Amino acid sequence: MLGQMQDWPLLVTKMLEHAELNHADRELVSMLPEGGQIRTNYREVAKRSRQLSQAITRLGVKFGDRVGTLAWNTHRHMECWYGISGIGAVAHTINPRLFAEQIVYIMNHAEDKILFLDVTFVPLIEKLAEHLTTVEHFVIMVGADHMPETGLKNVHCYETLLAAEDGVLNWPEFDENTACGLCYTSGTTGHPKGVLYSHRSNYLHTMAAICGDTLGIGALSVILPVVPMFHANAWGIPYAAAATGAKIVFNGPHHEPDVLHKLMMEEGVTVTAAVPTIWMGMLKYLETTGKDCGRLERVTIGGSAAPRTMIQAFQEKYGVSVNHAWGMTELSPLGSLGSYNAAVETLSDAEKLDVKCKQGRAVLGVEMCVKDTNGNILPRDGKSSGHLMVRGPWTVESYFRHEGGDILDQDGWFDTGDVACIDEYGYMQITDRSKDVIKSGGEWISSIDLENAAISHPAISEAAVIGIAHPKWDERPLLVVTLEDGESVSLDDVHAHLSDHVAKWWLPDDMIVVDDIPHTATGKISKKDLRDRFKDYSLPTV
Repeated sequence: MLGQMQDWPLLVTKMLEHAELNHADRELVSMLPEGGQIRTNYREVAKRSRQLSQAITRLGVKFGDRVGTLAWNTHRHMECWYGISGIGAVAHTINPRLFAEQIVYIMNHAEDKILFLDVTFVPLIEKLAEHLTTVEHFVIMVGADHMPETGLKNVHCYETLLAAEDGVLNWPEFDENTACGLCYTSGTTGHPKGVLYSHRSNYLHTMAAICGDTLGIGALSVILPVVPMFHANAWGIPYAAAATGAKIVFNGPHHEPDVLHKLMMEEGVTVTAAVPTIWMGMLKYLETTGKDCGRLERVTIGGSAAPRTMIQAFQEKYGVSVNHAWGMTELSPLGSLGSYNAAVETLSDAEKLDVKCKQGRAVLGVEMCVKDTNGNILPRDGKSSGHLMVRGPWTVESYFRHEGGDILDQDGWFDTGDVACIDEYGYMQITDRSKDVIKSGGEWISSIDLENAAISHPAISEAAVIGIAHPKWDERPLLVVTLEDGESVSLDDVHAHLSDHVAKWWLPDDMIVVDDIPHTATGKISKKDLRDRFKDYSLPTV
């Protein structure tokens, strides 16, 4: 017997329509990449999102087409998310921190038909345009008074494009499993792989994200999402804010602590989210200036482990609750949050802080376990480490175009690539990574890609890259090399060589020349031995 309830498709545009109807005058504040600030509201954003839907339809976008965005956190970028997906197209957020070859690869792999880009990125795209085989139109996200001179073909001004439409449009209804967003992860080896979100998965993810134990966003919240909209779906915040009618404060391209603090104070920010590097900078700024956090109540930190001292300082000195989060692009991205449950609440303050330093407990909608190498589920004792496995309605089933083949085990579990344990209270803690990926400031650096780039230098015979602890960036790469006979090379030489192959922020902080690099019995480089050898090594950048 089936239930007798209305079959209402879970489409992300329903959230913006809800905000327009029930929170029409609630503000959205944007710092703009071209300079200045703008104030708008949900009524205007909803109308402009429909205008965008009309505009891209006139430019030839059809159901299922991919439309790229290369943009900072602004109201315009949010309009793109809703306007693109509202007509059944797919919003493909592109991470500008990838190096040029990767940007070209993912845009061609996605077959983006239009690219929306902030004026900041026009010089970059001018260099890459001839290699973008499917892009038919470029839309620069400014008003006519800030349109730059450019050699891009079929280029449009965002505000002019929208002004030509009336916004009188009813977004169509379609299957909730229709693709909605596309985000490529660089946390894998080789080419980035696409994670294709559906309207249903994003809607369900939003319902979990707005819970008090998760991001804790409500109608009275004022949220500053410092986490970029091109990074793991901005943790779902542009959806969560509309779903609740929360005020959003967009920081645009600005990540400096003084600018963020000014926004926090002037706009009355109560909730914010970013990687640890941002909050370490903010903490230093607060301690240096003697300023406070205003109305700020909660900081959600994810992307990499948050230092214990930082969590403690925010809570004890500034009265700000730190909620440690864990997730990944493949999880849309929220997997676990560190809010207390009833069992933990009875612990001592020191014990509760220990729990806060873990990666948190699974949110409703995410099943989580750890398995040994034979596929057996390990006990939740806080000691038994194994492969961290997840499954649920917003967990990836397969990568875009089925890259990587079948990625689930026989029971539907996805291997996150992390090694973790789960304690008796349900709190998970990452203990290692099965992939040798370096986390730096919330972004991932592929050690294998960096090694492959280094080995192409004529003086280097073999190269290995490991992550070394860094107080600001969590980890930074250390390059270990052996040289060809009679050759010598400096770190500056290697940086110059690598700059043609990888992003600037991937460049190793130091290089060590050794006589030999350890190998396993199967001939692979032994990263474990290298990490043991250099466990006490201090980078010159520290």
